[in-house]
Amino acid sequence: MTASLINLGLPAGDEQRLCLESVTWQQYDSLVSLFINQFSALRMTYLEGSLELVITSPEHERLKKIIARLIEAFAEADIELNGYGSATLRQKVVARGLDPDECYSLGELGDAPDIAIEIVLTSGGIDKLDVYKGLGVREVWFLENQTFSPYGLIDPDSGYETLTASRLLPQLDLTVLAQFIDNPNQTQAVKAYRRTLQKQLQASS
Repeated sequence: MTASLINLGLPAGDEQRLCLESVTWQQYDSLVSLFINQFSALRMTYLEGSLELVITSPEHERLKKIIARLIEAFAEADIELNGYGSATLRQKVVARGLDPDECYSLGELGDAPDIAIEIVLTSGGIDKLDVYKGLGVREVWFLENQTFSPYGLIDPDSGYETLTASRLLPQLDLTVLAQFIDNPNQTQAVKAYRRTLQKQLQASS
């Protein structure tokens, strides 16, 4: 394995990123087994011999948590949404693996989620859409600068296309949801979001 550290010029406590090349699947698999239950802030992305390791920041983890709470509040309106959390997704046959920030299936949990969510605070590294394409994840939502950018998988050859809204959860307005993620009081944010959802429901009935 050869390594190169990307110097982000960030103070301690912010995200740090390490890129490795010529990593075998066996080496990646061993690292996953070593860290899977020991280092919750570590995200690993593997693509055909390239391995990116990111130590997430407290802000990253805060955003991950509030987004999950808001989406799950939305799903209380009789939507069969089941979460995997940050479970490692990997397939040796396509030499791909990664740790999404959050991921969900509509209905029963399967080998791959229907929706994955990625929080973008720093740039660079492996193209995660290429990884998700090989894993067969139907939609990927990126959050960057308080804005969601959803992508839908057309087919394994064509890859993803940019969406204006989720096709799997068309009732979910991602622009509205994003308005609640910056509230430092997560409980109050969820309560306020529920009130907004109730008003939307009343207006449509």
